[in-house]
Amino acid sequence: MELWKAVVMGIIQGVAEFLPISSSGHLALFKHILNIDLETGGMLFDVLLHLGTLAAVFVCFWKDIQKLILEGIGILADFFRNVMRFISNRRSKQEKQEYIKVVSSAYRKFVMMVLVSTIPTGVIGILFQDVMEAAGATILIPGIGLVITGILLTIADRTAEGRKRPNQISYTEAGIVGLAQGVATLPGLSRSGTTITTCLLCGFDRNFAVKYSFIMSIPAILGANLVSILDIGSITYSALDMVNIAVGVITAAVVGYICIKTMLVIVRGKKFKYFAYYCFLAGAVAIVWNFVK
Repeated sequence: MELWKAVVMGIIQGVAEFLPISSSGHLALFKHILNIDLETGGMLFDVLLHLGTLAAVFVCFWKDIQKLILEGIGILADFFRNVMRFISNRRSKQEKQEYIKVVSSAYRKFVMMVLVSTIPTGVIGILFQDVMEAAGATILIPGIGLVITGILLTIADRTAEGRKRPNQISYTEAGIVGLAQGVATLPGLSRSGTTITTCLLCGFDRNFAVKYSFIMSIPAILGANLVSILDIGSITYSALDMVNIAVGVITAAVVGYICIKTMLVIVRGKKFKYFAYYCFLAGAVAIVWNFVK
């Protein structure tokens, strides 16, 4: 892959993954425009680009992620302590031991919410993987998806201010957000735009909606990329290709970091409408191009 193409794709991934304009839709469109291999090579580059933007999430939210990991370990430890106490209580005729409250803090509730959201996302990803990949092979579906994204962003700007933080959010609402994330694997639908809009409709605090949208994407992106890598098999790249791809991935990570910070400002100011206009225009162009090319 040529260096300039790798850099362009890295910029597109970094911008479109976190700004609500659909990375999958734009990657599909620009693969056609730049004539990038849509088969195995293109799939591997997609995987690496997503890992690049995932690194940006870790950098931006490292304190939260570190806390979530520690609390996740604590949840497992307390769960097994309760299992041991259950066994002991069943066998003992003496005074019963009290069980530990496992979800005892906001961060532990956050961990459980991410797990609940990941389930519907994973189910949809597994059941409809072939459908989603086929949809990205044309520009018609991404175009339609971009128009739908524009509608969702318009709704987001008009949604009333929410106040819910982890302790006020139900697991049902977390599951609904996960379902939205699964549907957003359709090319053209913005993952961040779809999940943030769903969070806002569920009454999430706006800042937390952005944080939750990005952090909940971690297991979904890792899982999807693992499946893609297993499907790809062995690929041989030249040393120059690998250098160019590495530059593209680093570009995606740096641009992604900047766009996450930008997104936090956008959601506070209710400025999604400008992205909605862009999505309507880009979607319309893609749909028309599909029929006239």
